[in-house]
Amino acid sequence: MYKILVVEDEDIIRKGLIYMVDWLKVNCVIVGEASNGEEGIEKIKEIEPDIVITDIKMPYKDGIEMLEETIFEYEYETIIISGYSEFEYAKKAIKLNVTEYLLKPIDFEYLYETIEKLTKKIYSKNKIKEVMNKFSNGQSLEVLDMGYYDKQTFKTKYVRKMIKFIETKYKCKISLEDLSKEINVSSAYLNTKFKEETSYTFNDFLNRYRILQSITLLKQENLKIYEIAEEVGFKDYKYFIEVFKKYIGYSPSKFLDINNC
Repeated sequence: MYKILVVEDEDIIRKGLIYMVDWLKVNCVIVGEASNGEEGIEKIKEIEPDIVITDIKMPYKDGIEMLEETIFEYEYETIIISGYSEFEYAKKAIKLNVTEYLLKPIDFEYLYETIEKLTKKIYSKNKIKEVMNKFSNGQSLEVLDMGYYDKQTFKTKYVRKMIKFIETKYKCKISLEDLSKEINVSSAYLNTKFKEETSYTFNDFLNRYRILQSITLLKQENLKIYEIAEEVGFKDYKYFIEVFKKYIGYSPSKFLDINNC
């Protein structure tokens, strides 16, 4: 469940948000409330919510000040509540990555839609962070565990040769037929043995290895995505995007966008 904090100085609005909304319907739970920006800051530090719903004009510290002090450190999503007279002021929050606004009086159906959109965004961010944390810590990515295959002893002598072929030639246009001619063994036999011992076809393993290398280059942030595609052996940029989405679940640009949030 996603944790929500409500920060609103008007009791009737705050209580309405807490008790008149079916939060379970959107896989959420209210974990705290605050009546001003100062209390809000304390609650954010204490609870570390996934989503903060906040008014703008409040005593002690307003909503914008509260966000400025906490949003970059705690990385929560935000919905701002504002009246029409405050809307221009609310747009200042764009620099704080706030993109969701609710105008008073609150439309609960629109609130549901907004929460669903934000929970999907949070889910995506968490999945990407999971992948990046594994990668940063030297753990195997789901896309391909090269540490395992580098240490594995294979029954068929050609399987190790096929993996080495991929590791050294992945930047080039290669195929199983090329290796088949090089070692004078049928491609059908090679592919069968490779699948038996790695659980992947040769082409699947090659694509996974290329995507693994592309993630390394994406983290360096000094190449454009089409340049990375070419660097890891994809001459067709659109095909690279398609394969990346297949194994990672997101396009390279979304992968970068979420990871940099």
